[in-house]
Amino acid sequence: MDPTNEADVDWTETDRDDTHFRRKKLAAAAGGDRLGCSLYELPPGGNSWPYHFHTGNEEAIYVLSGAGTLRLGDDEHDLLAGDYVALPAGEESAHRVGNRSEEPFRYLMLSTMDDPEVSVYPDSGKVGIFAGSAPGSDDPRTVEGYYRRDDTVSYWDE
Repeated sequence: MDPTNEADVDWTETDRDDTHFRRKKLAAAAGGDRLGCSLYELPPGGNSWPYHFHTGNEEAIYVLSGAGTLRLGDDEHDLLAGDYVALPAGEESAHRVGNRSEEPFRYLMLSTMDDPEVSVYPDSGKVGIFAGSAPGSDDPRTVEGYYRRDDTVSYWDE
């Protein structure tokens, strides 16, 4: 694989409700398969994806510049350049990144890219189910959807 420079990767932007960020999928641009890496930039007041955890994939954050916050469970932690946070799969790693500063906040988000995966969103009571490609992948999926956790039915229900 040839090196990929982040300057050659286009930004995508997400702006919905209180979620505001720019993202460059570095691993995908470099031909990565089992390890994901994205460069995120949150503007002042911006937030990453809604509060969530993964049941099968591990993530990690490495802060490049700026000052941010990490909601981790019931706690909030300050994040500064050079900080690294491991987020193993499971409820204890439920997280969301935010920027409460006046400057852009830039960090790398790394993740395993295991398939299938279930992501859980405790604040909204939803689960996301992905099969055929991992979360964050642009490859087609055989199963994908978001469901309310309370909408369960019995195995034998039709």
